[in-house]
Amino acid sequence: MKCVLYYNESPEKVLQDLHASADGLTAGEAAKRMERYGPNQLAEGKKASLFQRFLEQLKDPMIIILLAAALISGITSVYSGESFADVIIILAVVLINAVLGVYQESKAEKAIEALQQMTASTCKVLRDGKQLSLKNTDLVPGDIVLLEAGDAVPADGRILESASLKIEESALTGESVPVNKAIDVLQLGADQKSIPLGDRKNMAYMGSAVVYGRGAMVVTATGMETEMGKIATALADTQDGQTPLQKKLEQLGKTLSVLVLGICVFMFIFSLLRAGDFHLEVILDTFMVAVSLAVAAIPEGLAAVVTVVLSIGVTNMSKRNAVIRRLTAVETLGCAQIICSDKTGTLTQNKMTVVEHTGVGTEAAKGMALCSDAKWQDGAAVGEPTECALVAWAASLDMPKDRLEQELPRVAEVPFDSGRKMMSTLHKTGSSFIQYTKGAPDVVLDRCTYYIKEGQVLPMDEKARTEIMAQNKAMADKALRVLAVAQRLWDAPPADAESDTWERQLTFLGLAGMIDPVRPEVVDAVAQCRDAGIQPVMITGDHRDTAVAIARTLGILDDESQAITGAQLDDLSDDELAKNIDHFHVYARVQPEHKVRIVKAWKARGCITAMTGDGVNDAPSIKAADIGVGMGITGTDVTKNAADMVLADDNFATIVTAVGEGRRIYDNIRKSIQFLLASNMSEVIGVFVSTLLGFTLLEPVHLLWINLITDTFPALALGTEKAEPNVMHRPPRSTSDGIFAGGMGVDIAYQGILVAVITLASYFVGHYMESGVWEIAQSADGMTMAFLTMSMCEIFHSINMRSQRGSIFSLPTQNKLLWLSMLGSLVLSTAVLYVPGLSTAFGFEHISLAEYGVALLMAVCVIPLVEIVKFVQRAMAKHK
Repeated sequence: MKCVLYYNESPEKVLQDLHASADGLTAGEAAKRMERYGPNQLAEGKKASLFQRFLEQLKDPMIIILLAAALISGITSVYSGESFADVIIILAVVLINAVLGVYQESKAEKAIEALQQMTASTCKVLRDGKQLSLKNTDLVPGDIVLLEAGDAVPADGRILESASLKIEESALTGESVPVNKAIDVLQLGADQKSIPLGDRKNMAYMGSAVVYGRGAMVVTATGMETEMGKIATALADTQDGQTPLQKKLEQLGKTLSVLVLGICVFMFIFSLLRAGDFHLEVILDTFMVAVSLAVAAIPEGLAAVVTVVLSIGVTNMSKRNAVIRRLTAVETLGCAQIICSDKTGTLTQNKMTVVEHTGVGTEAAKGMALCSDAKWQDGAAVGEPTECALVAWAASLDMPKDRLEQELPRVAEVPFDSGRKMMSTLHKTGSSFIQYTKGAPDVVLDRCTYYIKEGQVLPMDEKARTEIMAQNKAMADKALRVLAVAQRLWDAPPADAESDTWERQLTFLGLAGMIDPVRPEVVDAVAQCRDAGIQPVMITGDHRDTAVAIARTLGILDDESQAITGAQLDDLSDDELAKNIDHFHVYARVQPEHKVRIVKAWKARGCITAMTGDGVNDAPSIKAADIGVGMGITGTDVTKNAADMVLADDNFATIVTAVGEGRRIYDNIRKSIQFLLASNMSEVIGVFVSTLLGFTLLEPVHLLWINLITDTFPALALGTEKAEPNVMHRPPRSTSDGIFAGGMGVDIAYQGILVAVITLASYFVGHYMESGVWEIAQSADGMTMAFLTMSMCEIFHSINMRSQRGSIFSLPTQNKLLWLSMLGSLVLSTAVLYVPGLSTAFGFEHISLAEYGVALLMAVCVIPLVEIVKFVQRAMAKHK
């Protein structure tokens, strides 16, 4: 399609250019254009195939380490002629982890697609001279679309008719005030190549909404050729950054990789030099020792545990109206320090409501409802938000507008004009007529010569005028939007429809004060943010006074100096804003582009920042934030696709719930990581020490069984642990904190050493119970008891991990899944020892019940020993 400045042409010329008619296209022509231009929809980004998504899952450092271990184990098995059990187990873990990741991503994408179906999908179109209701996707350039209040604009188009038509274009321009549309040609200035989108009064754009009046337009662009499509194209190539958890796990993977490689190389060289024999058989045996240490050092279940724990969090969030588009996004919210939120619809109900009124209440409500273009349909008001509030007010007094219009039909009107700030309508009532005029209180009051008090019509005097203006100021001081209404009786319709004729000698009826009320649950959510050390920030296009009043009600703002306007923001340099950013809690009269500056300023202070948005112009700030939050109800498709999380209910309280869930998930992941790494360290220490002493404590297949079976299930159960009572009463963790922060590294070290010592002790006890001799030697019973003790010691240790510092005997809840996993692990470990065939495959002896009991008793010792250390740690913390 050629580039034409349609706003610079007359309606007739536009129709000519598009080979269209005011009566609409014919069905045949529309079909041809559909073949040429395609459906009227935004193109979806190229989706990765299932195989590509599967490969993406394999890029994780832990997965790469596992695959390397499988390769080494496979090569060793080929040369030694041993079974491929190690290889099969490792590859099974990798496969399960990758499938889980792909499944969760696909499920999230389907949820987003379901959210997109919530937007309006039909429009009124002229085809063959008849009005039809068509799907938005069926529109083509040249179609004539009929517009009225409540309609979403389905494509870009040139306005052909306008009857007080107002379109709200904040999704594209960020301007919250509806734009008055006209059909007049717009002329370019001498130095202009184009007119800014927000000033194109004779154009309508996809993504905007009709809030007042009615009109018609001819479609000039569809799909990706629309202004919204251009923005979507620009966003398509934006790359997402890594979340904090991704960075920490990548760092952990690299550290483990270096550790594993170092241990393997050292033990391989050490064992060869110690043997003094370089024959192939010796080399293979030595290589197996190195593989044993590699298997012991790698927490094979870690990747799967993290994926499952995150997916559980995603599922929990979806049940609470938050759709997580990426698995790790919910964790990012868990460390959020700043939540920047839009006001309308997120902090408030996005529903203007009359909360105060003066004068003759019933007559005032009737007059304001009739003197408006909003409709009452199916039990709800439809139209411009302010007029909807007036119509809903009348309906609440048992005066629905559809009934009022039947009783008092409108016969004439003087439309609203921004110059005089009023509108008037004339209605037939029996054999006479009644006029209602509503508008700004000061201008309406100036036209009033009477007022009603206690049912009597009295002359307007200075005392009454002063009293009414005082009432107006009292409402305005509460950040209410105030309108006045008056009436005039006529025996016959006025001779002309001039405002000077109509709007004089009026009788004042009353005032109505409106506000978009806050969501009740948001007050508690903001208080939770405060307790959690999170700074909530309000961003709105409303006036400063309104923003301050609502922010004060919500507890976001303590002092008016904490509010700043968009104009004041423009006067600050980026350095000044970054320096003072923590002082500003409310941003009023701002444009969407200001949001990017706000996000960057917070990030410059090193703060993890969340940003909400619904319009297309919010997409850049959502991308810039550490986590972007899109609106599921009012949000555009482009914004939803740019977001990390989509709120199905557009509610700020849902974000706070996600913060708590994110913190719980991160705590549980740390618990699982600590448990797994402490277990692996015990295995490394045990195998390392036994190798130095000249005996084999455990074979590689034994270590794999412990890591994947007896460790993974308790680790998964730890991921379901309920949030600790103080989870939302502590400050966000620092972004500089490593995954081992808070003493976790020390805990892993001493707990790993503790389990290793207990396991080695069990080996020597087993050898003694078998031979009656205390000595360092290879022992079948000792190896079997060591396996049982290490397996169960790590399982019992998972109970300790329910809290890093708290006593397990003081926790308020029980983790049933953890108890179940412990029981399952005990049963499986016992089966490996005693089931014929399995015990032979693993090389175990059938130990006696006495040996079995001693091994279990030694394993239980890990609980009291760790409890003693925790007690000392708590005591030391109190004395700091």
